[in-house]
Amino acid sequence: MAKTGTVGQPGAAYTFVKGDETVRRHTFAVIVDNEPGVLARVIGLFSGRGYNIESLTVSTVTEDESVSRINIVTTGTEMIIEQIKAQLERLIPIHNVHDLTLDGAHVEVELALVKVRAKEHNRRESLRIADIFGAKVADTTLESFVFQIEGTTDKVDSFIELMRALGDTEIARSGVIAIARGSNIVSV
Repeated sequence: MAKTGTVGQPGAAYTFVKGDETVRRHTFAVIVDNEPGVLARVIGLFSGRGYNIESLTVSTVTEDESVSRINIVTTGTEMIIEQIKAQLERLIPIHNVHDLTLDGAHVEVELALVKVRAKEHNRRESLRIADIFGAKVADTTLESFVFQIEGTTDKVDSFIELMRALGDTEIARSGVIAIARGSNIVSV
């Protein structure tokens, strides 16, 4: 998703983009000590500078649960992305910051629960669309279905758009989780 023109950083208090700069989506993997306040510092860095976080997930990644991985999806020009990475690397207790978008091929997956309230024909249609997208029925009542779908953000967005056309919807999304492809391992 690339944009050009005089557009501001989404959700930012300031206009960062000049006419010929391209805004791109980037996914960061940030390896941190698992301790209170770390996530607040990371989020504070973004909010204090007017950068938007499109997706954020956090989980422990070591056996002793002493280290966590924060996956952050954001957008910005090349200069803004470089600033974000440099500022993240200066925070304590961050071990590593990897821009998976620049580092090469990576896998991104998102999980969503989508509840659709539909009747008669639309119930059948929602099941047909779910089958096409590989979504599973997580729950059902006489008035609604809850579907579980996983895949790229674009796939999840497309599924949600089609479900919205069939009836009232409620959505819960996990946010993007991402990991680099190949033999390189992000270590502590």
